[in-house]
Amino acid sequence: MAQVDWRSPDSYDYLNNADPTDIAWEFVRRNPEYQRDYQAVIAKSPTGEVTEEFRRKWGICFRP
Repeated sequence: MAQVDWRSPDSYDYLNNADPTDIAWEFVRRNPEYQRDYQAVIAKSPTGEVTEEFRRKWGICFRP
């Protein structure tokens, strides 16, 4: 995951034009439990992709 300076207002300029799914994604990807779960799933994935179960658990079915 990309690291940004969360204290800099410039890091959030893109949210001015974000739709609700973009904002939801920002919350999910910062969740420490999500981050641990993601790392565990990716470590087991031969293709480097997450499973459908993982997507449903985290409500990220809207992401490609």
